[in-house]
Amino acid sequence: MQNIYLDNAATTPIRPEVIAYMLEGMEKHFGNPSSTHSYGRASKARIEKARKAIASLLHAHPSEIIFTSGGTEADNMALIGSVRDLGVKRIISSKIEHHAVLHTLTYLEEVYGTRTEWVRLDAEGNPDPEHLRTLLAGNDDKTLVSLMHVNNEVGNMIDIAAITRLCKEYGALVHTDAVQSVGHWEWDLEAVPVDFLAASAHKFHGPKGVGILFRRKDLHLSPLIHGGEQERGSRAGTESVHNILGLEKSLEMAYADLDQEREKIAGLKAYFLESLKRAIPGMEVNGSGADHKRSTYTLVNVRLPIPASKADMLLFQLDLKGIACSRGSACQSGSQTGSHVLAELLDAQAMQQPSLRFSFSVYNTKEQLDHVVEVLGEFANG
Repeated sequence: MQNIYLDNAATTPIRPEVIAYMLEGMEKHFGNPSSTHSYGRASKARIEKARKAIASLLHAHPSEIIFTSGGTEADNMALIGSVRDLGVKRIISSKIEHHAVLHTLTYLEEVYGTRTEWVRLDAEGNPDPEHLRTLLAGNDDKTLVSLMHVNNEVGNMIDIAAITRLCKEYGALVHTDAVQSVGHWEWDLEAVPVDFLAASAHKFHGPKGVGILFRRKDLHLSPLIHGGEQERGSRAGTESVHNILGLEKSLEMAYADLDQEREKIAGLKAYFLESLKRAIPGMEVNGSGADHKRSTYTLVNVRLPIPASKADMLLFQLDLKGIACSRGSACQSGSQTGSHVLAELLDAQAMQQPSLRFSFSVYNTKEQLDHVVEVLGEFANG
């Protein structure tokens, strides 16, 4: 039995070169970066070198890059800091955001009394820019707009540049969860003036436990984690030097080969959809996943014409065949409530059919996809 990993939206395998780079860093740069002796200074220098490299790749200033434990912490820092430190009273978002955003919005409503307003979505789950304009023009409260660049469950990709320009017409701050975007799509933060951006290394073949918050340099946030003065006072705690080096190396490699790898992965996605449609004619694509201009090339969410009585066994059967995919966000594992994203997009009847998220990487092959389609076809038609 071959093992086939198609859950790269949940996490990606670390590139061998990144592992080697991290191991070298663990051996050479073990000093505490806050120490003043040579060991500490060497570790601090490597962190700052990584910060400069990452900032350069994103067209940002090094002082705008804050190292975090991942995308969730970065989202929390941006949202909570905007309310607590910048006077935001109203947040406009969508109901298909990641729970790192949605649960933080609930917290802010309960603790700080902020008001959340939801932008209307079209049938595929894309925000309506005219409704967003109406919401922005609705009152003069200081506003933050939080919309993810690439949806982690269905792969929809918004025009973040156009959204940001619209928000700036009304003086609103902009936060984007770019966890499924950074490392897969180019970012020029000089040209796209978002105020906050969250990213996580393990989504682009780097290590888990490290990410970044991009914070526009004129916006000053108090730390969520209190203690030392690490990260220029923005985040206390001894820096994880080897993880930061892994983030640096994985992002450099992602962008060095981006065009070639994107072409390959986009071809895999198109091939998979064409093959699956032939094998299971009633298959549907959720969200904008079939539109290659309005969705990311890295993932697709498909709905299969399988009765609910049989659907519960689908993931189990795939796992037995060595195939790893997902019914939604990995953060919802064990949840009995189902996908909040699909619940916004599908009617009750469609929700009874199983939806699967397949997410691809450069390590996948057409031969692997042929096997997956064969297994799915046998299950659906059997």
